[in-house]
Amino acid sequence: MPDDRKSDLHATNSKFQYCANRTADWAWRYPDENCVTSKSEAEAAIYDALRDETDDLHANLVQKAIKRATDDIGNCVDRLADGENTSKPHYDTFSIVYDKRAATYYRDKVSLATVNGRVECKYDLPDDPEGTPHGEYLLNEDYSFSTSTVHYDSKTDEFYLHAVMEREIDANSPEKAEDSRVLGVDCNVDDHIAVTSTGRFVGNADYLNHQRREFEKRRASLQQTGTRSGHLTYHRIGDRFGRWSQDYLHQCSNEIVAESHRHNCTHIAFEDLKQIRERISDDKKFQQWAFNELQQQTENKAELAGIAVENVEPAYTSQQCSKCGCTLEENRDGQRFACLDCSYSVNADYNAAKNIARKLALKLQRGQKSPAGGAFCQYALKPGVMTVNATDVASDAYVSVERESTGKPTTFSRW
Repeated sequence: MPDDRKSDLHATNSKFQYCANRTADWAWRYPDENCVTSKSEAEAAIYDALRDETDDLHANLVQKAIKRATDDIGNCVDRLADGENTSKPHYDTFSIVYDKRAATYYRDKVSLATVNGRVECKYDLPDDPEGTPHGEYLLNEDYSFSTSTVHYDSKTDEFYLHAVMEREIDANSPEKAEDSRVLGVDCNVDDHIAVTSTGRFVGNADYLNHQRREFEKRRASLQQTGTRSGHLTYHRIGDRFGRWSQDYLHQCSNEIVAESHRHNCTHIAFEDLKQIRERISDDKKFQQWAFNELQQQTENKAELAGIAVENVEPAYTSQQCSKCGCTLEENRDGQRFACLDCSYSVNADYNAAKNIARKLALKLQRGQKSPAGGAFCQYALKPGVMTVNATDVASDAYVSVERESTGKPTTFSRW
């Protein structure tokens, strides 16, 4: 940061924190009324006033300050509903949120909007960036900048940019199919929320459903009390379950992306949400929301990690044997899959996850430009990988050419 511009950034931070504190003052209404946790509602009410009160502050920074305050108040409301002590958020540290509208990012510097025009700040980079995050992400043209945060260390009088980098993947590009590896994910309404093709069981759908039912019972009971205390508590807890379930699914999506990292996957495959409604018998609206939320969160996290997320047709994934390809309704009995042809026996959801991964592997493979099958796709299994040879597989109805590894991952030669 140029010495003669440090004061500009400090002044910008002061107005940014002012907007956050003003928002908190307006939105915090406990204990007499419901606190406001909606960014759009807060913007509609006080954005114009904040712009007038901070006339030199970039409009986007005002919006980011409002969002920070409403998000924090939402967390406070959750703690109050759990019986914890908390108070109105207050902001007095140096922390400014910038996105591409308030900042222009370059590979060696950043241009930041301040109350006194823009300031260009050069990055302090290592002499040899190879093998460092700077070399892997910052100086890599495959990655672009996302919303980032500027911090200040008063002890050293230094500014830091916490830069979030992202990479866009074109999953439909034929070149992306070459040497790709797919992690299949099967979503469920009972037992585990999701099962991967590597045999990892993620989350607990029964627990999620139980928490939802208990929350609805509590709200119904509070409505029926007819007391002022019950009425206030009813409104105070608001959509606490919605926020809790989002956080729970956030943990599940983190686990799925981490599993894809462990197996060096380039793609994650889900079943197409629009075509699985017939599999959902109870609580359709909630289950469809949970599936969509899990997939969306996984897609957002995977995108930042450079992993593509794709959907495949769900037909027969639960009935087809992932080892020999025999497709019979009788193969599946509840949570157990036992092939009537080859006697392969395994957890039914794990078997389905492998079929989901295989469908995307074949889809990617068919996009190869070389008609001779000059490349192959893999999808992650426990403990190895499965390879499908594009030259031999004409459809996904029969899978005798597949080989499931039972030892260490095999090194395959290109045909």
